Amino acid sequence: MLTTQYTPGSPIWVDLATPDLDASAAFYSEVLGWEFESQAEAAGNYGVFRLDGRIAAAAGPCREDGGAAAWTLYFHTADADALAKAVERAGGAVRYPPSDVFGAGRTAHFADRAGARFAAWQPGDVKGLEVVDDAGSLAWTELLTADTVGATEFYGAVFAWQFGLAPVPGIDYTVITPAAQEGGGRETGGIVALPPGVPGSDAAPQWYPYFEVGDCDTAVERAVGNGASVIVAADDLPGVGRMTMLADSFGARFNVIKSAVVEGA
Repeated sequence: MLTTQYTPGSPIWVDLATPDLDASAAFYSEVLGWEFESQAEAAGNYGVFRLDGRIAAAAGPCREDGGAAAWTLYFHTADADALAKAVERAGGAVRYPPSDVFGAGRTAHFADRAGARFAAWQPGDVKGLEVVDDAGSLAWTELLTADTVGATEFYGAVFAWQFGLAPVPGIDYTVITPAAQEGGGRETGGIVALPPGVPGSDAAPQWYPYFEVGDCDTAVERAVGNGASVIVAADDLPGVGRMTMLADSFGARFNVIKSAVVEGA
């Protein structure tokens, strides 16, 4: 489960790069119930998606010429400049160096050793997402990579994450806990290697968001009806929930999940 009580290394923001903001806003409004609020030209036409008035995600135009539509996950940092140095020491790359976003905060974009892209957010006036775990909001983060050992070494060095193994049938699934989480730690994501030929394994190493939905199959139907394609068919994972991987109308991949209700939780 995620939380809006952000600590270093925890997921704090997620945004979409898209070639058509209006079309993407319409798509996610239908699928996740979001409303897009543009920050105007002064912010490069970047804007936020709101769910019942609370910030659930954000979107902006593709920053690179010919860049593909994609979701980017941001992790909390107290010092974006120090984090950039840590990324380089760990063998990663700084794609966009730390920079201020008006008074909202400070951000930087990176790639890990295998090339998976991620970003960091050092909060200013904007503390992070205002809603997580509710239907229509970010509920989990996941890295698909061919080198899970290298990934744990890299992110352990950069964010001081703690790692454990989850009992997922047929898959070695590593779960992530930010070291500074209160209350004994809260798992916020996973790292998994998918063998060739498994649905979803055709993409380059990449971080994926999971968005909670009220009903997985209904969300898939709405997505496909609005131009999405199914990458991984909806399936149930006992004790976790029903989930699927989709590509939106411009090819940006994401997951939706109807989380299982855990008795006693």
